[in-house]
Parts: sequence; structure tokens; C-alpha cells
Amino acid sequence: MAKGQEYSSYQRKVINRYYDNIDTITLTKLQELVSDLYLAEGKKAESLWKKAEGLLAKTDARGSDVRTAIEKRDVKKFAEIVSGANFKGRK
Repeated sequence: MAKGQEYSSYQRKVINRYYDNIDTITLTKLQELVSDLYLAEGKKAESLWKKAEGLLAKTDARGSDVRTAIEKRDVKKFAEIVSGANFKGRK
């Protein structure tokens, strides 16, 4: 956006709602990834694992568990991590 440009009242409300619900949005994306990873093969699976790694970085999931699941491409372990995911900044 250009310097000095402001958002309309409606735009600010949309942005605020997005950030108020970012943890729910991220969790939903992770849950959908679990389903997609069970079905994916080849290059599609590789791109989904990269996406999963990026989304898990937004959570408080333990690094060693995440790293192990990503490196071994273990969908069951990934599903366990997602089911117990806590989000940074969550009260």
C-alpha cells in the first residue's frame, strides 16, 4: 500500500477479525493438510509437507517432534501434533 494511505472502516474491521481468528484459521489449514497428506503422492506430497512445516512454525509445537514428523514424512505423527497444537500468543 502507498505511504499515508488509510483503510476504510469496513477494511479495518475485516483485518481485525482476521487477526482475532488467526489461530483458528491456522488450525483449520493444518487439519485440512492432514487429510490431503494421507491422499497425496509425489511432488504434491512434497509441496504439502513444506506448507505443513511453515504452518507448524506458527504453533508452539515442540521442534523435535515436528522435525521428526517432517523428515520421516509420518502423517500419523503429524496428525498427533496438529491435534495437540497450541498457538503462539494464545491466552
